[in-house]
Amino acid sequence: MKGILDKQQVADLFIDQHSVMVGGFMANGAPELLIDILLDSKLRDLHLISTDTAMPDKGSGRLITAKRIKRLTASHIGLNPNTGKQMFAEELDVELVPQGSLAERIRCGGAGLGGVLTPTGLGTLAAENKRVIEVEGQQFLLELPLRADIALIKASKADERGNLFYAKTTRNFNPLMATAATLVIAQVDEIVAKGQLEAESIATPGIFVDYLYCPAHQNQKE
Repeated sequence: MKGILDKQQVADLFIDQHSVMVGGFMANGAPELLIDILLDSKLRDLHLISTDTAMPDKGSGRLITAKRIKRLTASHIGLNPNTGKQMFAEELDVELVPQGSLAERIRCGGAGLGGVLTPTGLGTLAAENKRVIEVEGQQFLLELPLRADIALIKASKADERGNLFYAKTTRNFNPLMATAATLVIAQVDEIVAKGQLEAESIATPGIFVDYLYCPAHQNQKE
């Protein structure tokens, strides 16, 4: 891990047209404070990679509502009417991916693999413009790996080395996305001294985390 950032330092890392992975599942475990900073930055034309677009006023859905996203890769958009409206108005380019396939594409991006073969989506819209490969008489879609310029993730605790602990279902896509981005920023509720996290509780090793953002820690320093 490189360090702990304040709000302005986080904002300085964002660039127009970046691809951004945002953790969370229906806004549970979403990095809301990092999304606040992204919205304050006035950046536009981003490529959002997220399991869903949450609700209009929660999670990654707020980026859709503010029309900061030009391209979207997600598995579910049904709870955010703004996503559908922008898609049908041709303001937003949407790639819908089955959730398991989305997870595997991100996993491949993090592991340096060339893709994953899956039968999911064969004969549907999800198969459009994708290669079909036959293995031992069975057909599979080739799903290509996904990576992003930046991953914004949320964890409950971090230690001073950037190791992350996620409470219960807030874990969801966050650890996976931490492996598949050039730059990883983790919003955390608390930073503890090294050695205070049980090894078995660490879901994201600090080697995957570039920066931490923790307003509570900043307030303690001040």
